[in-house]
Amino acid sequence: MTAPISIRDSTDADIAAIQAIYAHHVVHGRGSFEEIPPGIETMAERRAALLAKGLPYIVAVRADKIVGYAYAGPFRPRAAYRYSLEDSIYVAPDAVGGGIGRGLLVALLARAEAWGARQMVAVIGDSANAGSIGLHKSLGFRMVGVFEAIGYKHGRWVDSVMMQRPLGRGSDAPPEEKA
Repeated sequence: MTAPISIRDSTDADIAAIQAIYAHHVVHGRGSFEEIPPGIETMAERRAALLAKGLPYIVAVRADKIVGYAYAGPFRPRAAYRYSLEDSIYVAPDAVGGGIGRGLLVALLARAEAWGARQMVAVIGDSANAGSIGLHKSLGFRMVGVFEAIGYKHGRWVDSVMMQRPLGRGSDAPPEEKA
């Protein structure tokens, strides 16, 4: 029997595991358009920047081991986008397919809504990424577009799939003002 998964806020002590998971996806996958894995210091700086804005950065833990992580960041930097976030989810290669991505995304959506976000955007690398596309669709995201052949990685052109999901009251009412 597999040990249960718990989802919690990330800590500084999690950075090495987070960096290792991301490095695997950078080197072997097309979900990230980075081609060289950032180091631990860079990953720590990225996390700190999101936490400084009060944004969620969470991890999935099984038997005291980080098996995935997720965070929400600003969709775009201009002020009018301040209620729209973009999700990022990465699961350890030996833990893919066990519901970890789903648990992370469910928790991330709840935290983003509590933060005050009204829209969550998923920018999914590679239109062949059926797992991520299916996960997002199963949790209420809808396809809003595809940037075809927008990146070139691992010897082939790669699409970016755009999906979107409202949070809370979505666009039905004005949001509470954020600074």
